[in-house]
Amino acid sequence: MKSMTEPLRAEHKELLPQVESLRIAGESIHVHLFSPSIREQVEIAYKFLTRELIPHAKAEDLALYPVVQKVMGAKEATTTMSRDHVEVDRLTAELGDLLVKLDRAAITDEQANSMRRILFGLYALVKVHFAKEEEIYMPLLDARLSEKDAAAMFEAMEQAAHEVKSKL
Repeated sequence: MKSMTEPLRAEHKELLPQVESLRIAGESIHVHLFSPSIREQVEIAYKFLTRELIPHAKAEDLALYPVVQKVMGAKEATTTMSRDHVEVDRLTAELGDLLVKLDRAAITDEQANSMRRILFGLYALVKVHFAKEEEIYMPLLDARLSEKDAAAMFEAMEQAAHEVKSKL
């Protein structure tokens, strides 16, 4: 039997290699040196966050989580997951602000530590967030969602992500 949540599982599978860009960028940062190649790694991670992950998260808040709430019979069932999205937004904004302030070739101890903290924090948060969705929400949706409801949910998610991306 085909999984009702296969489109979301496929999207996560597509996003996970890009999630690794957060870890890779964090590992590349060295105190006092912010070479063009290091800046590029951080900018790749930042672009992934702003252009892919945040639109995905907003689509989940608008289209996936209301369905999960209905299936679970509890409006609060997704509150902690939506809070993860708020934290991703906050940390991404902090990363963007830090990138703007950085000198082209040098980085202070404080800036390097902040950038590593942000990138590693985002990496851990997103990995755990995806795992919670795949281990808890998706099996529930697979068991309780009709094909028609699943199709409507994924169509709404796609539309929501498209709207968010069009505002970038």
